[in-house]
Amino acid sequence: MSAARRTESLRDAYGRALVELGEGDRAVVALDTDPVGPIGTPWFREKFPDRYVRVDADGPAVMSAAADLARGGHVAFASTLAGTAAGPAYPAIRRSIGYDRANVKIVALHGGVSADPADGRYGMFEDLGLMRGLPGMTVVVPADAPATRAAVTELTRHAGPAYVRLGAGDLPVVTAGTFRLGRAEELRAGGDLTIVAIGGLVARALDASEELAKVGVSTRVLDFASLKPFDEAALLRAARETGAILALEEHSVLTGLGAAVAATTAENYPVPVRRVGVPDVFVASEAGAEPALDRYGLSLERVRDEAWELLRLRGKVQ
Repeated sequence: MSAARRTESLRDAYGRALVELGEGDRAVVALDTDPVGPIGTPWFREKFPDRYVRVDADGPAVMSAAADLARGGHVAFASTLAGTAAGPAYPAIRRSIGYDRANVKIVALHGGVSADPADGRYGMFEDLGLMRGLPGMTVVVPADAPATRAAVTELTRHAGPAYVRLGAGDLPVVTAGTFRLGRAEELRAGGDLTIVAIGGLVARALDASEELAKVGVSTRVLDFASLKPFDEAALLRAARETGAILALEEHSVLTGLGAAVAATTAENYPVPVRRVGVPDVFVASEAGAEPALDRYGLSLERVRDEAWELLRLRGKVQ
């Protein structure tokens, strides 16, 4: 594993970016729900109390309120838990935001398995698949705080609905803080294998690539923070140039990044693909992020094993 990287809070990065955007654009408004707590919106509330709305009710109410504000010409940022947005609030998102192409940016916290929810029934690990399936919905999963700031800024300029999943805790800083919709970011060059990842597992992809480099394996690492629109060109270029793809995600292996990778390569340039994600099970809460990732098959050892299997399939190693 690489030397310790500095870590930063994605929720704080979101909150500070929101304040900066509010200073330059009076159309920006922020909403959140009571269970969320300090997701960064308190800074916006203190600076712009007339453009902040706390909805002391359920998730559908905040989504409907955000849609109403968007119809009035605002850029509405609505923050809530991933389990709420992709759970009880999903019908409201589909009806009021998705169908009308409302200019609402949904910022979801506690997605994945490492968020350590109080009860596993309230966590959410299939949210990205649900949002990917909504026509016209943009889906973004930043890897770190700098990418979060860049993504929030770009989404303000992007007309239409978006879903942004933020990690609950501090994450290692692994990007240069650049983000473009529809573009994957190459964080490491390589020719033997490509690892694609989103969110908190981008750091794990880089750790795996560094370990593989010690034994002479050249690994390309792509950050697909823009999950939808999806950078098919970057993926297919990697498929042609490296011959194998390993997809990492803190999400259901059935419907997220891995599914997009498998479908894109199968239809356009078939190469060996392995998917590392949450298996077809409900998750339970864990005492900390690392035990949760390990329990559900997202450990660094698993990533190394899958990478090695792909290299064997390609005849790169014995």
